[in-house]
Amino acid sequence: MKKKQRMKAGVLLLLTALFFMILGSAVQNSRAANGDASILQSIKEKQEQISKAEKEKNGLKQNLSDVQKIKKSLEAKKKDLKSYITELDDQIAQIEARVNDLQEQIAVKESEIADTQAQVEDAICRENDQMENMIIRARQMYENNGSLVAELLTNNEGLGDLLNRAEFMEKLVSYDKQQWHDFQNFRKYVQLCERQLELENEILNQTKENVVLEQNTLELFMEQKKADIEAYESDISNQEQAIEEYEAMIAQQDEEIKALEAAIAAERKRLSLQRTYDGGTFTFPVASYTRVSSDYGWRIHPKLKVKQFHNGVDLASSKGTAIYAAYDGVVVAAAYSSTMGNYVMIDHGDNLYTIYMHASTLKVSTDKVVKKGETIALVGSTGRATGSHLHFSVRKDGEYVSPWDYITEP
Repeated sequence: MKKKQRMKAGVLLLLTALFFMILGSAVQNSRAANGDASILQSIKEKQEQISKAEKEKNGLKQNLSDVQKIKKSLEAKKKDLKSYITELDDQIAQIEARVNDLQEQIAVKESEIADTQAQVEDAICRENDQMENMIIRARQMYENNGSLVAELLTNNEGLGDLLNRAEFMEKLVSYDKQQWHDFQNFRKYVQLCERQLELENEILNQTKENVVLEQNTLELFMEQKKADIEAYESDISNQEQAIEEYEAMIAQQDEEIKALEAAIAAERKRLSLQRTYDGGTFTFPVASYTRVSSDYGWRIHPKLKVKQFHNGVDLASSKGTAIYAAYDGVVVAAAYSSTMGNYVMIDHGDNLYTIYMHASTLKVSTDKVVKKGETIALVGSTGRATGSHLHFSVRKDGEYVSPWDYITEP
């Protein structure tokens, strides 16, 4: 009898040891588990996005305009006003392009932040669900108080049944450990989402700060251009030379315009083409203006104090105001010169042309067919200009004529 009892106790001891060996194996296997593949992939992607964002943030200040370097470059050209204006206009155009690019980046970044915020909220919800499931599972385990193990060891129908139950326990332990690993991964993913959101907000704020810095730089150089031109023209010692240069500038403008007209006439003759002007009324060439700062006709130059013929109408207007095609036609020039700045010239037929000078930005290119009222450029102060305005000229049969013969003030 005692021998049978000892044998039964030995078998039970062996089975118990076998169970805990299996249980221990399950724990080890669960520790080796890598968790849910999708969340691990999300973590990897988020880490890459954070790395990219950190590089973007570090590069923001490095891409700002180097004011001192630009000043040094300009200083070397001040003796030649033409070269100086061309260089300064080019630098201003680059800064304006940088400001526009930064403003586009702000819009993109705000959209990205909204997406990341949604990801953070979704990840937190998933993390909370995971935690809730773990709390329920822990409560169940506590309430059972080890009864599952006791059930396994005592109420079985032999070794096969025990092994089946042990397999069930192995899966249960593995599930619990997997839940814990998944929760840890969700927690890490949430932290990464929050870090990305923090970085993107830092990038957004820095980008907005860069816009302000670049706009300040832009204003600095525009004011410098105005002051340098006015100082040059007002300097008594430069007066005679300044007058000669101004007259040469006007002559250069006329030569450029006449050369364009001659080239157009030759091309028409070659192709047997003739554009005709139907006599329609021009639209006012600028969206809004504050005043006529200089009218068409003879005037005393405000700085040089000499009598000078002004071949167009100057319409003082804010930088960036739309410039319209006064009438239907074909763009025969959309270019830059140191005197006219960014300018557009339109052929309306019958040797009638309109010219739009000192634009900050050109919206058309040569050979484009335009309609009356179409935006062709934006008001600026490029070329030999000290303030934002549109210089609007009309030429008929190779001569400048009064724009007021074709337009009326709105």
